[in-house]
Amino acid sequence: MARKYVRLMLAAGAVAVILVWVGSALAKQEDKKKEGRGPLSKITFIHYKKGHAKPPWANGGKGDDSTDSGLYTYLAKGAKWRVSEGLLLNPACAENADGNMDGLIENALYASLGAWESAGGKSLEIFGGVSIDASATYDDGNYRGYNTVSFGPYGDGNVIGVTSVWGYFGGKPSTREIVEAHILMNDAYEWGDASADSSLMDVQNIFTHELGHWAGMGDVYQVAAGEETMYGYSTEGETKKRDLYNGDITGITGLYQE
Repeated sequence: MARKYVRLMLAAGAVAVILVWVGSALAKQEDKKKEGRGPLSKITFIHYKKGHAKPPWANGGKGDDSTDSGLYTYLAKGAKWRVSEGLLLNPACAENADGNMDGLIENALYASLGAWESAGGKSLEIFGGVSIDASATYDDGNYRGYNTVSFGPYGDGNVIGVTSVWGYFGGKPSTREIVEAHILMNDAYEWGDASADSSLMDVQNIFTHELGHWAGMGDVYQVAAGEETMYGYSTEGETKKRDLYNGDITGITGLYQE
């Protein structure tokens, strides 16, 4: 399948463009506030290693695990991207299998983006282009007017990844909107291709899960949901989250094709 994403290498001369982009984004958010969609707010998902206690925000899933519909949740009913926006990827990773994984990380991101697009992006391309930027960081998931995916330290060694999603999550579901997102991959883990080495935390596996939150999906924790990409736990050697399962497909299709 041909890549839908355009990789752009950011040079020093692009800084002025970035500043204009940020300024425009902030102005855009002010306009949205005036439309009565409530305050701009952040929802953060923390992805724990399998065996960790169930987080306090965990709840039941929609759908039916006894049928092909599967189990799924949304971060907020109706909340989704209504305008495609690009993202900045910083592939630098402190802990990895061979010390030079930039290509593997980029390819894993494209594959993970494509998994969600193929199921949910019929009426709208959910994700925009990918730009490589060595300065992109998670920065506590703070709102900045642009989107990032990066690796970095996280205080809890039981945490594999964190995704913060900004948007308007109040009011009528038809007016809710995601406007910004940031993903942090905890570089305390040794990352790589777990299909080749089961001792590694699989990059594509975790990217696909975290991008589900980015697109508007929540976590599921029922035992019956263990095959879903949005199942709330992962571990080293796992690769089954690379491909979407019944509930993932039902959920993202319903969100973007309704």
